[in-house]
Amino acid sequence: MAAERGARRLFSTSSLWLYCLLLLFGRPAPGAAAARSGSPPQSPGASIRTFTPFYFLVEPVDTLSVRGSSVILNCSAYSEPSPKIEWKKDGTFLNLVSDDRRQLLPDGSLFISNVVHSKHNKPDEGYYQCVATVDSLGTIVSRTAKLTVAGLPRFTSQPEPSSVYAGNSAILNCEVNADLVPFVRWEQNRQPLLLDDRIIKLPGGTLVISNVTEGDGGLYRCIIESGGPPKYSDEAELKVLPDPEETLNLVFLKQPSSLVRVIGQSTVLPCVASGLPAPAMRWMKNEETLDTEGSERLVLLAGGSLEISDITEDDAGTYFCIADNGNETIEAQAELTVQAQPEFLKQPANIYAHESMDIVFECEVTGKPTPTVKWVKNGDMVIPSDYFKIVKEHNLQVLGLVKSDEGFYQCIAENDVGNAQAGAQLIILEHDVAIPTLPPTSLTSATTDHLAPATTGPLPSAPRDVVASLVSTRFIKLTWRTPASDPHGDNLTYSVFYTKEGIARERVENTSRPGEMQVTIQNLMPATVYVFRVVAQNKHGFGESSAPLRVETQPEVQLPGPAPNIRAYATSPTSITVTWETPLSGNGEIQNYKLYYMEKGTDKEQDVDISSHSYTLNGLKKYTEYSFRVVAYNKHGPGVSTQDVAVRTLSDVPSAAPQNLSLEVRNSKSIMIHWQPPSPATQNGQITGYKIRYRKASRKSDVTETLVTGTQLSQLIEGLDRGTEYNFRVAALTVNGTGPATDWLSTETFESDLDETRVPEVPSSLHVRPLVTSIVVSWTPPENQNIVVRGYAIGYGIGSPHAQTIKVDYKQRYYTIENLDPSSHYVITLKAFNNVGEGIPLYESAVTRPHTVPDPTPMMPPVGVQASILSHDTIRITWADNSLPKHQKITDSRYYTVRWKTNIPANTKYKNANATTLSYLVTGLKPNTLYEFSVMVTKGRRSSTWSMTAHGTTFELVPTSPPKDVTVVSKEGKPRTIIVNWQPPSEANGKITGYIIYYSTDVNAEIHDWVIEPVVGNRLTHQIQELTLDTPYYFKIQARNSKGMGPMSEAVQFRTPKASGSSGKGSRLPDLGSDYKPPMSGSNSPHGSPTSPLDSNMLLVIIVSVGVITIVVVVIIAVFCTRRTTSHQKKKRAACKSVNGSHKYKGNSKDVKPPDLWIHHERLELKPIDKSPDPNPIMTDTPIPRNSQDITPVDNSMDSNIHQRRNSYRGHESEDSMSTLAGRRGMRPKMMMPFDSQPPQQSIRNTPSTDTMPASSSQTCCTDHQDPEGATSSSYLASSQEEDSGQSLPTAHVRPSHPLKSFAVPAIPPPGPPTYDPALPSTPLLSQQALNHHIHSVKTASIGTLGRSRPPMPVVVPSAPEVQETTRMLEDSESSYEPDELTKEMAHLEGLMKDLNAITTA
Repeated sequence: MAAERGARRLFSTSSLWLYCLLLLFGRPAPGAAAARSGSPPQSPGASIRTFTPFYFLVEPVDTLSVRGSSVILNCSAYSEPSPKIEWKKDGTFLNLVSDDRRQLLPDGSLFISNVVHSKHNKPDEGYYQCVATVDSLGTIVSRTAKLTVAGLPRFTSQPEPSSVYAGNSAILNCEVNADLVPFVRWEQNRQPLLLDDRIIKLPGGTLVISNVTEGDGGLYRCIIESGGPPKYSDEAELKVLPDPEETLNLVFLKQPSSLVRVIGQSTVLPCVASGLPAPAMRWMKNEETLDTEGSERLVLLAGGSLEISDITEDDAGTYFCIADNGNETIEAQAELTVQAQPEFLKQPANIYAHESMDIVFECEVTGKPTPTVKWVKNGDMVIPSDYFKIVKEHNLQVLGLVKSDEGFYQCIAENDVGNAQAGAQLIILEHDVAIPTLPPTSLTSATTDHLAPATTGPLPSAPRDVVASLVSTRFIKLTWRTPASDPHGDNLTYSVFYTKEGIARERVENTSRPGEMQVTIQNLMPATVYVFRVVAQNKHGFGESSAPLRVETQPEVQLPGPAPNIRAYATSPTSITVTWETPLSGNGEIQNYKLYYMEKGTDKEQDVDISSHSYTLNGLKKYTEYSFRVVAYNKHGPGVSTQDVAVRTLSDVPSAAPQNLSLEVRNSKSIMIHWQPPSPATQNGQITGYKIRYRKASRKSDVTETLVTGTQLSQLIEGLDRGTEYNFRVAALTVNGTGPATDWLSTETFESDLDETRVPEVPSSLHVRPLVTSIVVSWTPPENQNIVVRGYAIGYGIGSPHAQTIKVDYKQRYYTIENLDPSSHYVITLKAFNNVGEGIPLYESAVTRPHTVPDPTPMMPPVGVQASILSHDTIRITWADNSLPKHQKITDSRYYTVRWKTNIPANTKYKNANATTLSYLVTGLKPNTLYEFSVMVTKGRRSSTWSMTAHGTTFELVPTSPPKDVTVVSKEGKPRTIIVNWQPPSEANGKITGYIIYYSTDVNAEIHDWVIEPVVGNRLTHQIQELTLDTPYYFKIQARNSKGMGPMSEAVQFRTPKASGSSGKGSRLPDLGSDYKPPMSGSNSPHGSPTSPLDSNMLLVIIVSVGVITIVVVVIIAVFCTRRTTSHQKKKRAACKSVNGSHKYKGNSKDVKPPDLWIHHERLELKPIDKSPDPNPIMTDTPIPRNSQDITPVDNSMDSNIHQRRNSYRGHESEDSMSTLAGRRGMRPKMMMPFDSQPPQQSIRNTPSTDTMPASSSQTCCTDHQDPEGATSSSYLASSQEEDSGQSLPTAHVRPSHPLKSFAVPAIPPPGPPTYDPALPSTPLLSQQALNHHIHSVKTASIGTLGRSRPPMPVVVPSAPEVQETTRMLEDSESSYEPDELTKEMAHLEGLMKDLNAITTA
């Protein structure tokens, strides 16, 4: 821009001497405030650049020209040095060097010779603007001026032959374009026509001749002379007729039309009427008669037209032209709208400032219509951005000043009438040049500190430890420590400079008091990176800057912000237009807007959906205040609502007549009129007065008008004729005009003035005629007719006439008293009254007739109302009607009304619908919601009461919104444990039966690669342990009900804390949770490593002992097997039976129960058990190691096996589901299995098992009962039955096996794929107290159950023996024994086990 080039030259030429002055006088303190000044401020010790006067002396104005003529557009600007003047046409610079017709005059004006204008070529017409530039200062632009070239001469209407009676008025039309009117003249009989007071030319070109004489007859034509050859209209003959000496109806030859004019202009309201007698013309404005004789600005022209000179804003209003010839009155009206060019109430002021500051140029304008404001910097339009903002409608705010912002800023205001400009200069000083003046009001709060002049001395060093202590979506709080050069820092102030990353424009925020070491930066954008630095300042000046700190604000909820700049303005009495702009934080594409509006004084808010940024509401009430607000919608839903804006519709003429018009004859020459205002809903504005019109009934054309101003509701009309009937009507007035009038109401003045010095006498007669609920009263007036009677007062009541009183007009002779009780005795009195008082009463009594008409029987309500649930949002309502015939066919016009509501929330209103059949389909209901329904029947004017209510609950639907408010926090004291909290979905659409927590270290991973944690539905928190330290995790939550899974929540990131105090890998025990208790009798560590040398030795002793005992048993069995070769099949069946689960042995009188140390159960089956949920669920534990230090490497086949198991997950809520990171990597998880009180399942099924554990022990000895290979599968299976019963937790049940199987080793699997998986969980080691129990008392182990009294026990998996031993044991198991021999061997074995038990307990 030119301003920037000038600023660079000025800076380069002045920097040297400015530096010398600073060395001579000392360096001043840098100013933290800008200053607005009209004169150069004085600063001690430094020279400050002064503001340079630079402004326009003359600006171009709108000009009208004709083709072929010459035009000068004036422009002159003042500056030192002299400015360079250029011109723009329609926003583009003109090249005047090579232009033959346009040239620049020495003073800067533009001269255009020989204006060119044709139908298809209009090069000179348009908008011109003068541009003044001083290279060392900047650029300013003038107001724009419109050059209009008169078009080709054309007539829109031409004079026509006419005739006129002498003394009347005549008009001859000659309508041309408005720009050609100054070039129109008239000729009579081919001679120029001279205009005078009697003959005038209207602004449109029409000729008006008033008080026509014979000499006015002849041929007339109009001529357009616009520079070229003149253009003539058709000739028309005007004939003057003699006075016929008869009356002619009044008629308007020319009526006024509504006009729009600008303040200071002149205008003519044409109005010409004709009739015999010739009418007199007069004007009224807003019901006030205009005095054209005593006014200099208002002139009544020939024929009756009104000329208004030097128009002011007060001239706006409705003008009435009234023509009256004594016999008839006619009127016409027109609206004059006055507009005003923009004017400045407050012009921008010059401002001094420093870099990084915020400033505001103020600009207040007025005009009609309301002007729009735009800003120009050095001749170029200022485009609003993050750093250039329009605030308070007209002011320009510049944030984070940089050197290139220096220059001239202009506020340009324009409306339909014109435009204006005002400017100011911005000078940016160096930081070492202080601004000694007080800060003006144009500065923002961030830059209003005032600095004293600086002194020489040491400057502070950089502040230390600058950190962002609080980071939000739209603000950041910074804290720091004092500089090393000033540890106390009590007298230091600090400035925080900040900018968006990648933006060179810095802003500054200062601390509020000395010594304060924190500041909060507001109005930031979400999810945006900002760079901060802090500078300390003492009395000597600014010190060193801290290192840049890069901080990113938090992302905001993905909803739109409020729509800015919402405005509402009335466009008519029944319409309001509302406009707004796009929200600054739309968070994605704005789909639509919803405009809410409400009438003031009501609580019913209405809304309308809009896709644009403006909307006009039609059909509103006139002169009524409404409030408006706008909400933006994106794909996530509604955003933040704007503030309410209120506006009132424009006023209008009243839409109804005044009420209760009454007439009171005072005497023979006056009548008093009383009325009430129109109803408030029909006033349509402020009532400014009333117009009373009255006439004699015999002369309806002779109407007299009287105006009543203000709120007066009565008027005395005097000077009337005696004994004459008059008609009266009243109309209400607003500033917009006259409303409808009442109907004519008649009364008659007295023939003579009667006596009203005393009350009337008694009426001469009174008659009553009773009916069932009314009594007709009739009477005759008093016999003495010389006393004034104003009316009659009728009193009545049961037993007394003073209960009610009714007054009627003096002309009335009968009255019907309504709403009485049947069969009741009423006393009635009648009195005549006048202004003195009431006369003597006349009494009568009557008894109303009895009521004989029976009341119609009420309708019977519908019965048998039933609600049938059809879907999640539809219910069918059916009922029966006992008032119908048995076949229940409707043959008449009755209809039924169905109403329904839900009790949540409690204040829900009923919804209604009508039906003509005995059923109705209610749609659009909410899922899983209880509704109540009732029905009533209506026939004609009769309706029944509401029926008995029927209730129905809609079906559930899958959740349609994710769990909300998901937060992840670290557990105190346990950095590898986190707690996930959430809230149920806002649209659960049913009872939530469970949640699934997904988490992963890769937010972009496929969802089936995330780890899943199931949680029961009554819990809103969950604890996950053994996460890897200093690792970011991402969490999502999904809710489900009986209908299925809902959507997932947005991913929430959480980074686990860094390790603190660890001595190395594996040196730290895993976090088992606060509920962990040490297991009994020397348990192993969770990963199978010995916890102490003592435990290791004991385990070694146990293993050796078991091996010895196993060998002894094998030898004994082999010996017995060689002795017995007979009855082999019988013994084989006995052995098979014992292997398959028979635990009772018949021999002696007791059962032999061998001890059971390791139990290798063939099946560990998950069974759903019914449990009542914990009344106060806190959290569920998942004690599964999750870091890489705890994982044992396995082969690839195992990895694929686990991958299949993960993909087969169907919603089990057990916490040993291996859906953790460790499970995915192939490690053996710990299984916490508290004992459950459920009995074991003793049946053995030959169907494939749904176990979560493979059969890792041995196969059965009989081929008859061999389990299929499916029983040893390592995949997780989820049957449909288990999925449907998702309300309860799965339970692991231990199948009992043969007692001797406690010492068995894993059998060689059958041929086929290997099914043994060393990473799969095994059954837990049973406690020593269970050794003496019968085998039937083995407890089931419930996986993932909390709150049990017995502690969970870790899993121990013994090592498998060699394959050779396994083969030999399988061969030996084929032998069988006699019962007595087996009993002896079992007794001997029991003794050995007791010895081993003593060893292990020691």
